[in-house]
Amino acid sequence: MKVLVQRSLAAKVEVEGEIVGAIDHGQMVLVGIEKGDTEADTQRLADKLLKYRMFSDDDGKMNLNVQQVGGGVLLVSQFTLAAETKKGLRPGFSTAAIPEEGERLFNDFVAKVRAQYDKVETGRFGADMKVQFTNDGPVTFMLD
Repeated sequence: MKVLVQRSLAAKVEVEGEIVGAIDHGQMVLVGIEKGDTEADTQRLADKLLKYRMFSDDDGKMNLNVQQVGGGVLLVSQFTLAAETKKGLRPGFSTAAIPEEGERLFNDFVAKVRAQYDKVETGRFGADMKVQFTNDGPVTFMLD
């Protein structure tokens, strides 16, 4: 499981012209589910995501997490994070979870994040999504 988390000033996801998820400042999070991922992985990364200190304190140091700054969390499924890119010029997706398993584990991850924090929005699994956001910093981390 891979989680690409970006500090964001604002973010939104549109599906067929409808905004299905949006936040002001907080975390824009792309979630890639791979073969072999489990509920233990979703729990570990849910805990880490919400506690990850990526926001600046009064001294300008990254010492605060999203909950401490009252930011939103926008979770977007992104199977291409599981792509194989070491060889050739075309990504391979044999390491990505099959769609049914990916959706099940993505929904499990969302539920675990929401159980700990109430400012959580999502995209729509498997949909053709248009994602817009403003990266603050830029600040981007890969959690796995």
